[in-house]
Amino acid sequence: MRHGKKINHLGRQSAHRHALLSNMASSLILHKRITTTVAKAKALRKYVEPLITKAKDNTTHSRRTVMAYLQNKESVTALFGEVAGRTADRPGGYTRIIKFGDARLGDAAEMCLMELVDFNDIYKKDGAEKKAKTRRGRKSKKEGGETVEEVAEEATASEDTEKKPKKAAKKTAKKKD
Repeated sequence: MRHGKKINHLGRQSAHRHALLSNMASSLILHKRITTTVAKAKALRKYVEPLITKAKDNTTHSRRTVMAYLQNKESVTALFGEVAGRTADRPGGYTRIIKFGDARLGDAAEMCLMELVDFNDIYKKDGAEKKAKTRRGRKSKKEGGETVEEVAEEATASEDTEKKPKKAAKKTAKKKD
């Protein structure tokens, strides 16, 4: 049974596995998308997403921590520059795994494309504005300082006023006929 075994060892010793994930993370940061197996991509997601979160806080300590993981100056510079700038307002989920339908010929491994979400321009909507961050609570405030309950009361009141003129217009139309 595999109770509590969350790490996929990828058939490698720990030093080899850390080197593999470090190199793949550097390639992903520099090239914004890589082609790999599904198992490696899932392991890489757990490795690279905390690094992107840490890159949002541009301090010396966070740079040194990320450098210990990546060990590549160019990828650390790209991570703290371009990648952190684009992912600044995203709360998580920085990577996307797109599976290919066909398997690799040599060993029939499932292949996929792993990419950084904010760097794919195909899925972006051109005219879409970003929604304001809101929490879904009953006590949350709207922009004007009104609670959700007050906004709901105003909406029902406006619906009632809209219904009354329509009924009156229908009655006058029937009288004319």
